[in-house]
Amino acid sequence: MKTLKRLQAIIEIEYQEIVVSSDIIQNKLRIYLVDNSFIDIGFSLKIPGRFSYHWERRHLDGTLYRHDNFPDPQWKEIITFPKHFHNGSQNKVEESYISEDPETGIRQFMAFIRKRFS
Repeated sequence: MKTLKRLQAIIEIEYQEIVVSSDIIQNKLRIYLVDNSFIDIGFSLKIPGRFSYHWERRHLDGTLYRHDNFPDPQWKEIITFPKHFHNGSQNKVEESYISEDPETGIRQFMAFIRKRFS
């Protein structure tokens, strides 16, 4: 929970031009963006180091973007497995080089999102 509160502060301060608000819901940080899309940031309580950075846009344009490290055998051929990136859809998957450090990882993910807004 401490990590989520820290990430929430980073997002609300450093990305205020694209962030409307954010909430911590159980073990997930939800961030609402100016285009009516949202981001869910989650860290497993059961498996240390397991994460997901998910930008949900399917209700707007059919896309989603997610970095996660769930060891899905479907993506075992990805060079960074178990880390992988869903780039626009659930089935378009490629390498993920997002940092394992939550503060660095969230900044990398938010920079990706900020770039998509411009």
